[in-house]
Amino acid sequence: MPFIASNKLLFHCEWNGPEDAPVLVLSNSLGTNLSLWDPQIPAFEKNFRVLRYDSRGHGESGVTLRDYSVEQLARDVLGLLDALTLDRVHFCGLSIGGMTGMWLAAHAPERLNKLILANTSPQIGNAQAWNARILAVRSAASTKSVAPSVVERWFTPEFRATNPDAVAKTKEMIESTNPDGYMASCAAVRDFNFWPEVTAIHAPTLAIAGAHDAAVPPADVQRLAREIPGAKYSELDAAHISNIEAAENFTSEVSTFLLASA
Repeated sequence: MPFIASNKLLFHCEWNGPEDAPVLVLSNSLGTNLSLWDPQIPAFEKNFRVLRYDSRGHGESGVTLRDYSVEQLARDVLGLLDALTLDRVHFCGLSIGGMTGMWLAAHAPERLNKLILANTSPQIGNAQAWNARILAVRSAASTKSVAPSVVERWFTPEFRATNPDAVAKTKEMIESTNPDGYMASCAAVRDFNFWPEVTAIHAPTLAIAGAHDAAVPPADVQRLAREIPGAKYSELDAAHISNIEAAENFTSEVSTFLLASA
């Protein structure tokens, strides 16, 4: 089952964990593929049937050329759930994956159990910055032009110095992302402002921030947690890709939240 059709596109997916366990869907950040979640799989697969997928325009999934929207990315998820006959799932998304989770929780609440929003906000950055990144990728016809600066923002200097292999693997993911899919996804982030709608989210929610995250400052995630009724907040010693930089604590926080009875 490496590929599943959704919305007339093929999506690369991977299962881990026992077939009779509750399903946990993991959604990647911009410019990465499903291997982003490798650090979490050994723990998550003990208690969950884990579904990872490459989002539209990323990894081995199909690419369409026009600008994407977060709604479109969320409807891709709904199509996957329908194709797999999954009624309700837990959902954990990081960055643009978290934006996808917000839309799902507000517009398809009947499909979600618990929600984890990691290093994400209802609005990330500004149009000028996203347009500049799109232009850089378009001019080079490659994501290699932006990968070094992205990785520098994604990890703290200390982590980059002491974990070069993890940083190199992440940089390689960015560089190998289809430039058309990357630019179209940048447009989805650029055009997303969900602040007016986050109060409509009623799924039990855990919001995770990175204490050193320049892309999504902790203050934004704290506000997100305040706006979502009953949401929990956790702050990790990491920058933007907290599931890698603070892998053990990230995994523990998510597992504890999902396994709690309330």
